[in-house]
Amino acid sequence: MAGPDDKDGQAEARGSSASHPSLAGMHRTVPVPHQQAGFFRQWRAFAGPAILVSVGYMDPGNWGTDLAGGAQFEYGLLWVVALASFMAVILQVTAARLGVVTGKDLAQCCRDHYPKWTRWPNWIVTEIAIGATDLAESLGSAVALNLLFHIPLSWAIIITAADVLLLLSLQGMGMRMIEAVVAVFVATIWICYGIEILVLPQTQPDFMAMGHALIHPSLHQAGMLIVAVGIIGATVMPHNLYLHSALVQTRIIERREHSIRSAIRFNIIDSVVALFVAFVVNAAILVLAAMVFYGKESVTVAGGEVVVFGPDSDWIRIAHLTLAPLLGTTLASTLFAVALLASGQSSTITGTLAGQVVMEGFMNWRIRPWIRRMISRTMAVVPAILIINFRGDSSVTDLVNLSQVILCLFLPFALFPLLHLTSSRKIMGRWANGWFLMASGWGSVLLITAINIYSLPQMMRVAWHIIAGG
Repeated sequence: MAGPDDKDGQAEARGSSASHPSLAGMHRTVPVPHQQAGFFRQWRAFAGPAILVSVGYMDPGNWGTDLAGGAQFEYGLLWVVALASFMAVILQVTAARLGVVTGKDLAQCCRDHYPKWTRWPNWIVTEIAIGATDLAESLGSAVALNLLFHIPLSWAIIITAADVLLLLSLQGMGMRMIEAVVAVFVATIWICYGIEILVLPQTQPDFMAMGHALIHPSLHQAGMLIVAVGIIGATVMPHNLYLHSALVQTRIIERREHSIRSAIRFNIIDSVVALFVAFVVNAAILVLAAMVFYGKESVTVAGGEVVVFGPDSDWIRIAHLTLAPLLGTTLASTLFAVALLASGQSSTITGTLAGQVVMEGFMNWRIRPWIRRMISRTMAVVPAILIINFRGDSSVTDLVNLSQVILCLFLPFALFPLLHLTSSRKIMGRWANGWFLMASGWGSVLLITAINIYSLPQMMRVAWHIIAGG
């Protein structure tokens, strides 16, 4: 006979067996030790999903805004990076909570609880957002290959499509192997920036100035607001919310009150730790740019070429070209490119998984992972190659900007359903959002939406400039 906890768990997860699980091949494949096993053994079992999600918060799309912020305003926008990271933690914790309690991902919950006619538009806009994300990530990896090995950019973009083989091999090895590989990529980024900021003698960060910038927010300088909008807009990505709500279901969680409570607790810890790592990386990018570029108008690189700094500069390429002469060692430029490659490749893995989640969740369609991967990568690679062949390598920045425009436009389609669903006692039962998540979650959603509306005219001008080839 079922006890009260069992009934509560069944009620809170009602309907979860009515549809296919997310990422069926990895669903409920990671065992979780009993509560008596101790804190660290349980934490180790739950740790992983947020690591995969965190790479989306330090992908190549974030690098340009962080570099621009540090180069133009020194540490002045460090508080914006912290604010964006805080909002990311709130939203990812909420997405994980939805997956744990309902046993469904965000796409499945939207399909079950919203009118049937909403499935197609929700799926289409989410696929476009994933394609835009994949565009920025593939360009980041391609630029890194170009910088490291001097491979023509068009060919480098094609080479990045081969990562489908890596993903397929990892999926066959299980969820923990995917998490381990992505963790290595994240560690590579950490190590590269740790060496550049803390080990190289030419870089001496001013920790007092950094602390002052964090606790004294300001947008007093001209142009600060635009870059701040870009930093926040590039941080929260819609596909991460769908993905996180699915990844937490890879753990074997009993439908009992104490098991659900424990899963929520450890997923909060997992999210806070992983996204703190992402915050440190983004802060490190801004700090490096502040130390190396702030106050300078140009630098002379090898061969006598003068690189001029400006608000519209391609900061990723400028950083690679100028770090060596400014810091006095070629190691700085190499570490930067290696970190960029690790960022792009780790992000493409999670982008593919998110694509599977939204297709299966909204439409209940299932196709082979390699077909899914090639479709999503083709959507990103073909337009990138065409534009670069017609307009040259300088269009990379325009393409990354276009991807950010698309993400900003489509982000509310994920944010509002997430907060609405997790705030509903009918859907979440006793696990509905409390006052803190309600206030901070809706506050984050409304702030991000307001920022997007504010920057919409400029974003549309950017999009038209890129599409029209102006």
